[in-house]
Amino acid sequence: MEKDSRVMKTSAPSVSQINAEYVTQLANKYWAPHVKNKLPFDAQIIEDVYQNEILNSKFAIRKIMLLEFSQYLENYLWVNYTPKSSTNSFLMSICCLINEKFRENVPAWEVFKKAPEYFPQFFKCVMDACLSGEQFGLSLREQTVLLLFLDHCFNSLEVDLIREQVQKLVSLPMWMCLIPTRLQQELKKVPKLHKFWNLIKKNYEKMDAKEREQAKMERTFLAELIKKFLLVLRSIPALGSVSMEKVHYCERFIEFMIDLEALLPTRRWFNTVQDDAHLVVNCQLSHLTQREEEGHLFCQLLDMLKFYTGFEINDQTGTALTEKEMTTLHYDRITSLQRAAFAHFPELNDFALSNVAAVDTRESLTKQFGHLSSNTLHRVSAYLCLLPELPDNEETTYDKEFLLELLVSHHKRRISQIEQLNQMPLYPTEKIIWDENIVPTEYYSGEGCLALPKLNLQFLTLHDYLLRNFNLFRLESTYEIRQDIEDIVLRMKPWQSEYGGVVFGGWARMAQTISSFTIVEVAKPNIGENWPARVRADVTINLNVRDHIKNEWEGLRKHDVCFLITVRPNLLYGTRFDRRQPFVDQAGLVYVRGCEVQGMLDDKGRVIEEGPEPKPKLRGDARTFRVWLDPNQYQQDMTNSIQNKEEDPYENFNIIMRRKPKENNFKAVLETIRNLMNTECVVPDWLHDIILGYGDPGSAHYSKMKNQISSLDFNDTFLSIEHMKSCFPGYTVTVTEEDPARQVPPFRIKFPVQNTKGKKRKADEEDLPDEEDRTLVVEPHRIPNRGPYPYNQPKRNTIQFTPTQIEAIRAGMQPGLTMVVGPPGTGKTDVAVQIISNLYHNFPEQRTLIVTHSNQALNQLFEKIMALDIDERHLLRMGHGEEELETEKDFSRYGRVNYVLSRRLELLQEVARLQESLGVPGDVSYTCETAGHFYLYQVMSRWEEYMSKVKAKPGREVQTEDVAAHFPFHKYFANAPQPVFKKQTYQEDMDIAEGCYRHIRKIFTQLEEFRAFELLRSGLDRSKYLLVKEAKIIAMTCTHAALKRHDLVELGFKYDNILMEEAAQILEIETFIPLLLQNPEDGYSRLKRWIMIGDHHQLPPVIKNMAFQKYSNMEQSLFTRFVRLGVPTVDLDAQGRARASLCNLYNWRYKQLGNLPHVQLLPEFQAPNPGFTYDFQLVNVEDFNGVGESEPNPYFYQNLAEAEYSVALFMYMRLLGYPAERISILTTYNGQKHLIRDVINQRCANNPFFGQPNKVTTVDRFQGQQNDYIILSLVRTKAVGHLRDVRRLVVAMSRARLGLYIFARVSLFQNCYELTPTFNQLTARPLQLHIRPHEYYTSMEQRSTQPDQVPKDMPEMANLVYNMYMHMIQSTQQSRQQDLLDPPRQFPETKPAMEVDDIRPETQSESDQPHEAEVEKDQAQTEMKQETSEEDDQKESHAKMPEHPGRDSDSGDSDEDEER
Repeated sequence: MEKDSRVMKTSAPSVSQINAEYVTQLANKYWAPHVKNKLPFDAQIIEDVYQNEILNSKFAIRKIMLLEFSQYLENYLWVNYTPKSSTNSFLMSICCLINEKFRENVPAWEVFKKAPEYFPQFFKCVMDACLSGEQFGLSLREQTVLLLFLDHCFNSLEVDLIREQVQKLVSLPMWMCLIPTRLQQELKKVPKLHKFWNLIKKNYEKMDAKEREQAKMERTFLAELIKKFLLVLRSIPALGSVSMEKVHYCERFIEFMIDLEALLPTRRWFNTVQDDAHLVVNCQLSHLTQREEEGHLFCQLLDMLKFYTGFEINDQTGTALTEKEMTTLHYDRITSLQRAAFAHFPELNDFALSNVAAVDTRESLTKQFGHLSSNTLHRVSAYLCLLPELPDNEETTYDKEFLLELLVSHHKRRISQIEQLNQMPLYPTEKIIWDENIVPTEYYSGEGCLALPKLNLQFLTLHDYLLRNFNLFRLESTYEIRQDIEDIVLRMKPWQSEYGGVVFGGWARMAQTISSFTIVEVAKPNIGENWPARVRADVTINLNVRDHIKNEWEGLRKHDVCFLITVRPNLLYGTRFDRRQPFVDQAGLVYVRGCEVQGMLDDKGRVIEEGPEPKPKLRGDARTFRVWLDPNQYQQDMTNSIQNKEEDPYENFNIIMRRKPKENNFKAVLETIRNLMNTECVVPDWLHDIILGYGDPGSAHYSKMKNQISSLDFNDTFLSIEHMKSCFPGYTVTVTEEDPARQVPPFRIKFPVQNTKGKKRKADEEDLPDEEDRTLVVEPHRIPNRGPYPYNQPKRNTIQFTPTQIEAIRAGMQPGLTMVVGPPGTGKTDVAVQIISNLYHNFPEQRTLIVTHSNQALNQLFEKIMALDIDERHLLRMGHGEEELETEKDFSRYGRVNYVLSRRLELLQEVARLQESLGVPGDVSYTCETAGHFYLYQVMSRWEEYMSKVKAKPGREVQTEDVAAHFPFHKYFANAPQPVFKKQTYQEDMDIAEGCYRHIRKIFTQLEEFRAFELLRSGLDRSKYLLVKEAKIIAMTCTHAALKRHDLVELGFKYDNILMEEAAQILEIETFIPLLLQNPEDGYSRLKRWIMIGDHHQLPPVIKNMAFQKYSNMEQSLFTRFVRLGVPTVDLDAQGRARASLCNLYNWRYKQLGNLPHVQLLPEFQAPNPGFTYDFQLVNVEDFNGVGESEPNPYFYQNLAEAEYSVALFMYMRLLGYPAERISILTTYNGQKHLIRDVINQRCANNPFFGQPNKVTTVDRFQGQQNDYIILSLVRTKAVGHLRDVRRLVVAMSRARLGLYIFARVSLFQNCYELTPTFNQLTARPLQLHIRPHEYYTSMEQRSTQPDQVPKDMPEMANLVYNMYMHMIQSTQQSRQQDLLDPPRQFPETKPAMEVDDIRPETQSESDQPHEAEVEKDQAQTEMKQETSEEDDQKESHAKMPEHPGRDSDSGDSDEDEER
């Protein structure tokens, strides 16, 4: 049972339980923050709390959660800690609470940072307790807690306080633990270490006794800890009962070792120490590995440890080792062993004279060494510096099994990681999908450790980086696949028929039963591979379903992934399925295999190819799909069935499952990562170390780049010279143009370039002030005249950028890495667009790639780019989101091809008009080529002749009239606004003439660019040319980049700059892939700039599985990791979205977030919200009929009282005249979202007085959007839940522009330490809603002195809305004399009958009691009819329930797909 405790769901304590708890009573006396007169510190309290609450409850999470939540650590433990007062209980209490903070994913080290003076002594006490826990009277369970605390310390190296302590434990001096021969061998490998070692020895000898003892303890700490662990490991018997405390200790220890090996700063010295202690060999031979049940996780962790101890890296230099170098190392090891055998061990002559390939497998090594005595084996090992010398005439103390394993494991041939990866099937099978240690359930509590890689700050090599991400991405996809399979199989209700077969009692939209399945092709393996080149099969299904579902199945596209499933149920016909019981046994699930669709077969058995032609109509319901199976998986299955005489999995499939296209791209992404690992991954030199997390985090900032650009044209960035000067405070601005009338934008600015070489200054230079470093030379310049037509005028930026926005734009234009942190409403998109525009004009030959997380953000960006001075022929939008662009123009690949072709025709018509105006005979406007000749021979010659006449030369005066008189293109420009020439000054007219010529020249340069489209005939070739050559600004989502990398590289796609929007919402690996969408040139990447714009204080990427999210830290985006590493950022600091008072609710989270002037000045931000006393309010909602939150399915939280209150407030606002589209209702849980939608549909949907709000969705889903008025329901009444993540709070508080009204259980949220800065402001206002029903939305009058109305609870508010509605109906009726509209459904005043269906709860929200207002009899009857019809509708709507109700927060089902 103990084993299962890690996956059991921890039930969070409720407010009433919290209040009744002994801990809470103590907190209220001693440390609660809201208590005024606290009792003095009493050390006995700490003893009592630890013994009674933590130890006696066996470290129950619930108890520790309570303590942590009550701020016990911050307000009682650490503030009273001194080395003298340190006891076991004190020490253990602190470690427990730090571990709990990590489990809850809240900042853990803040409390130590505020008072750091005793931390070194505290850390020393932890080390002592880890090594001699038994002497301290600590149980193994307590020592496991200490081990976990240590692991957290080693994983927090970015915290200075922690790093100072940890570095002492892992540095060169720790090699004093090595055996002397091994030490000399290691020092020989790296000569400079000898010098350091001698220095260390000298310093050690100079120390006094106490210092020496302390130094020795630190240096030998990890080696001693390994010895201690081995004692615990050896105490586990092979058979019989075993203490799970020992097993958990061993698991945690191996996790700790993996974490040390997977970080270069710790690995560099530690890897040699663990190898010298033979940790892996001892673990491999332990009894625990042979215990199938208890040792399962231990074995998986041990495999990870083996992988990292032998990782392909040079520990000292940190450089990745190639396949060739690894093979050379292996050969060196074997040949040195052979030489030793030849010289000193005559009994090994056969081994010594064999070739390497014959003796480097485990089998041959065991055979060669197995017959030797233990003493001989010891001597061989000692000769290789693996063991200490064995004195003559003494027997070895090691057993033979250990000595043999030591030699074999050190010398056997290792399988290349790349080979292993290439042989790995990409689709998950049933073995992985339901393995709790690899893919934990949604009930993962964060207690136990798991066999999963972690994403922290640093990685060993790019290969390690990609591999960890590959594994996690694969497993996260596997978790989603598991949810889908469980959902469809339970819907299909497989039962055992009376004849022993399978009968399906239900149906599922996303799955069909298979009529027949046949393998149709197994192709021969490619050279050098042992798996088939491809395996194809035909799957036949019977689509006797509704037409729209049939169309979905027939619409399966090439490369869509499906799953083939075999079920053999044991449950008899009609048995109910219980979702709480283990799924695999209930459903009788046997096999799961993935496949990829090639296409549907027509009636002749041929694959129907995708293309513009309409698909053939097929008769009947039977449809056959040709699919590709995974060749690696097929080969493994066939080998297994032949060797082990097991059944062939491919003969029994009975279900085929498809998935939503949006969630089904995992295979393509995994193939992309695998391809990256197989190619020479070239990241720009200036980025390489930063991506791995080493070196100077600021090294890629433009100020440190060697190729910094001194002079930049800011084009239309500045609105005036004053604006420009205000954007560079602290700089001296010198303008080259003295005439104020000419000091107008655009400006070219020359910056002082800092010396990046870092040479030391000469002594006499030191005192010189660096004045010139702060001087800007500004040169106003004119954009050359582009022609006489109005559309020739360039589009201009109209935004007055702030100084920090200008700094972000400047950084983005310079080479290097630019990170822009953009809080809500600070104009991130405007900055991005201006950077793109400036790069386009400054570097016309360069190409920029734009990557965002969502199609919506990409479309917003594109719409703003189109408003700037960028030629639209250079814009291209890739992927499927371009349909949503709010423009008639099509920016997709084929849309752009059509644009180019139509533009070509328009330009050729212009050429024909020009030819006609010049009176040139013939057809020159036939093709781009003929037009080119016409330009060369007719147009240019006329222009040159004209210029020779009118160009001013020394000694020749040209009259102003001559400029117009000699102009050769008058007739052509006859359709331009007249007169073309102003005839005022020579200079002005000459400028106009040159502008006209530029207009003509542009026609021919464009036609020259379009010439390729005449030569390329197919749409595909044209679109490829457009992508590779013509487009200068290419936009796509990160998912599209990951899916299409192979195709883009094949095409020879090239780009110089990357700009990423929403960078903090993109998965680490999906941020990395866009850096590598092009082949390197001569081994170097051509990437010059990488601009990331995001906000790590808002929500991270969505990871549905809690274990991957928390344990593996998979939700950490690359942007967030760079911020943690200390990469310099530009923090935008002025918001223009919300009222200043609303901004205060979240601006404490940012460095210096202020408001733009218009937020203080515009009337809409100054006027109060009509009908409300306050612009924001937190409204306390108590239980309704004794019920607060409910949880009909895991993490599917609902709160009826808050749902009703939210909808009542929406109706109130609508009755006052607020437009529905300006109101959104948000909530923090999916369950509540569905409940609010139900209530809205019942009360408002069909009533024209109310209608639907703009959106009813979750906070997570609403990130990146905004509305004027937000109604927010926080749902929880028992525990704070995931709102404790401050990032979610920031998003929730920052969505509203003018009004925010929050419904919540105040007593719960106000005690939460992380949320106090916001909740202190919210609770400073009354906690009951203050409204003013006499005001109207459209009225502009001053506020009257009428008192507020304060409904005390939800039913009272419902009554008030009902009465307002009836009053409005009656007044409307009197004024218009028309039919009475149906009143809204009444609000509940008694407990509603809550039904919990097996899919999701429905609320029957009709009150049985008559309302206070007299309602006419016939009206009541109407309502009764409406009630019954609506109940019927509700029953029908069961088919539309979401597929996975049981997910925390908003688990990724998009608003369109939600209602199935």
